[in-house]
Amino acid sequence: MSVNLEAGLRSGVAALGLSLSDEQIQHLLDYLALIQKWTKVYNLTAVRDPAEMLTHHLLDSLTAIAPLRRHTQGQPARVLDVGSGGGLPGVVLAICMPELSVSCVDTVAKKAAFVQQVAVSLKLPNLRGLHARVESLADPYQVICSRAFASLPDFVTWSRSALAEGGVWMAMKGKHPQSEIDALPADVQVFHVEPLAVPGLDVERCMVWMKAKTV
Repeated sequence: MSVNLEAGLRSGVAALGLSLSDEQIQHLLDYLALIQKWTKVYNLTAVRDPAEMLTHHLLDSLTAIAPLRRHTQGQPARVLDVGSGGGLPGVVLAICMPELSVSCVDTVAKKAAFVQQVAVSLKLPNLRGLHARVESLADPYQVICSRAFASLPDFVTWSRSALAEGGVWMAMKGKHPQSEIDALPADVQVFHVEPLAVPGLDVERCMVWMKAKTV
């Protein structure tokens, strides 16, 4: 893994105001190397250039860390990453927040297998890959997240059976998705939308926080 990637990652982490250990930085770089290696065979991502992978995948996923830390306050929580693909942002959350127990669910078996491989290779006991349809999951998760997955109405409808009582949905989106918010089921409430800035990328990103309304 090139020195440039490490420098780029460290400067991005600093720009996001995150403090990560050298071991966590190394894990993130090792994860990037695994994505590169497996993508040749498994087509995990359309992005092939390592520098682009750094901004579009790692740094983009790292924007979720500070908001999630504010939400969990350092407490243990079970997190479900829906439509995780190669583990974004789930693997990044597991690396940066070891107090979380992160499950990455995907309907594509080889993508779930890749996440399992990452967990073994990087010795991350708090990470697992699940090959399943999210609608079939009934274990309760305090946080259900997605990144560029489906529309907000589909996301909450499909994953509702896995939402713990008092749990929240955390959706990473591009532009502020007002039309999707307007189309949410009546018993789902958006309680916060926060803009996200990805270091090195001039794009609009936001995080939409939702919860089920209590009757």
